[in-house]
Amino acid sequence: MSIRFDGRVAIITGAGNGLGRSHALAFAARGAKVVVNDLGGARDGRGGSLSSAEHVVEEIKKAGGTAIANGASVTDPKAVEGMVADALKAWGRVDILVNNAGILRDKSFAKMEIDDFRAVIDVHLMGGVICSKAVWNAMREQNYGRIVMTTSSSGLYGNFGQSNYAAAKMALIGLMQTLALEGAKNDVRCNAIAPTATTRMTDDILPGQILQYFKPEYVTPAVLFMASEKAPTRTIMTAGAGTYGTAHVTMTGGMHLGDGADTPEKIAANFATISDRSCEVVPKSGAEQSQNELAKRGVQLS
Repeated sequence: MSIRFDGRVAIITGAGNGLGRSHALAFAARGAKVVVNDLGGARDGRGGSLSSAEHVVEEIKKAGGTAIANGASVTDPKAVEGMVADALKAWGRVDILVNNAGILRDKSFAKMEIDDFRAVIDVHLMGGVICSKAVWNAMREQNYGRIVMTTSSSGLYGNFGQSNYAAAKMALIGLMQTLALEGAKNDVRCNAIAPTATTRMTDDILPGQILQYFKPEYVTPAVLFMASEKAPTRTIMTAGAGTYGTAHVTMTGGMHLGDGADTPEKIAANFATISDRSCEVVPKSGAEQSQNELAKRGVQLS
């Protein structure tokens, strides 16, 4: 069955270039009305211009789609609320939010200024928070919503010189996990995409000879799926070069060792068993960790 978005309204942040542009064009091609949001700043977040967002809107309209441009900074709650209000006024609903806006200020942790760390956190993490908060009540009231966070392998697994970016991207996973739980009764589903793509964010990071394999268009299909009516929730999808997978935050079975004075030594002696992944699970919520710990102690919650 074809995935379509007829009658749906999608807000895509950072949609003036790269991944966001690819997402916006694809949603519009499949029937969605699209808010193309982009501050239009440099890769490090400085400056701003609406021209890139307007250009994508022109592309969508020429192809027969419907879209409006918006230049709000995702770090500005009032501007974001205005963006959502404009979408609701124009089309009466907001069904999909793709939190894609981002900046880079890469340096080793020893050389990184706190202001550069904070700026990246503000755009990636707080931008995701602010935009999600702005659409949250509308989605809950209509009993339908799809939110996709853009995480990264840097957040999931680390990457030299990207402590700020990695911290923000992993924090988005925690946000996604919790919003998925809180939105469940109103069919607001939340997922995350971990893309590998050639964009202005990565064009001097990925080796030149392999850039051809990592087009943004090879990531967008996963985003379309995670924003569809039959989307999963609490899923982290990896996507790049036409290859798709899922990543998981897991927990090993663990081992009860008590709380005696020699427990640190017991942990050291049994670390291989403690960290054995053969029986690992993906917890349904954060509470499952404490439930597992009590179960190993022989205590069952009623």
